[in-house]
Amino acid sequence: MSPLLFLIPIALTLGALGVVAFLWTLRSGQYDDLDGAAERIFLDDDRLEASHDR
Repeated sequence: MSPLLFLIPIALTLGALGVVAFLWTLRSGQYDDLDGAAERIFLDDDRLEASHDR
């Protein structure tokens, strides 16, 4: 029984920290533009390649 008294508060604390971290990412706007990052890989940026060639 004593290990449960030690492990349950640790599990609840870690779960609460996970929820707080998730809510923090929601408020900071990390999930606002999900399509932009997915489509950015398809864009060619010739200006960056030209500046690296010099």
